[in-house]
Parts: sequence; C-alpha cells; structure tokens
Amino acid sequence: MANTAGMERLPSGLGICTTIPDMFYIPELVFGGLVWCLVASTYVVPANPQGWVMFVSVFCFVMTFIWLVVFTCGGHRNSGGWAAADFGYHGFAAFLYLSSSVLLATVTISYATLANIQPQLWKYYKMNISAVVFSFFTTLLYFIHAIFSANRWKAF
Repeated sequence: MANTAGMERLPSGLGICTTIPDMFYIPELVFGGLVWCLVASTYVVPANPQGWVMFVSVFCFVMTFIWLVVFTCGGHRNSGGWAAADFGYHGFAAFLYLSSSVLLATVTISYATLANIQPQLWKYYKMNISAVVFSFFTTLLYFIHAIFSANRWKAF
C-alpha cells in the first residue's frame, strides 16, 4: 500500500516541469546537446578522449530523452522502483559526465600549446573551452538531479 501512495508522488505529464528533481531534464538535454555539438565540430587531435566525450554526451542525451518521455507519458506508474531507478540513472550519468569532463579539460589544456603554434587552430581551442564549461555544468546538473532524486527515493 505504501508503494501505491509513493507512486502518486512521482509526477507525469506537464507535472515534471514543476517538481524539483524533474525540472532538470530540459537543462540536462540543452547543455548536454551543446557539449555534443561543440565536441563534434572541433578539430580532433587525440581521438580517443574526444571519442569518450562524444559517447558520454550522446548516450546521456538519448537516455535522458527516453527517461523524460517515460515520465511525461506516465509509464512509470505501471511498476514500482522508479524513484530508485531515477536516482541510479542520474548518479551514473553524473559519474560518466565527470569522467568525460576531466578528459575534455585535459585535452583542451594540452591543445593550448598546439593552438599557440598554429594560429588557425585557435577557433577550435575556444570551442573546446566552451565544451569544457558546458560539460562541467552538465555534470553539475546531473549531480543535483541525482541528489534530489535520492531525497525523493528516501521519502518513499
């Protein structure tokens, strides 16, 4: 019976735009999409770290969109455990984004010397700086979402 009462507290429809943990979906999509676009349009010098950043940004963008659609359509009302799953996903996404943000910052720092030698690469260096800022901000959004989701999960 407590599980049914708990399910009533999970929002659906436009209610996700008004509750504290769920209103982070749209900013996560926007800033995650910006990271995706900025990294995709830069000059890839070390392909492996940039590839990880692309994987994380695309994976989290797609999964967050799916998660948003499930919550908007009310699919979470059919079974229990959605509050724990919400916390688990956003904690995992925050960890992934933190790892990719640190790699992206490392690549950008090493890219500064190359941009000083070849001035035509300066534009890509600035785009990498923007991607680093948006990536760390997206990490913060996922982390805050995970904290509030944990509080909601504990309230069940």
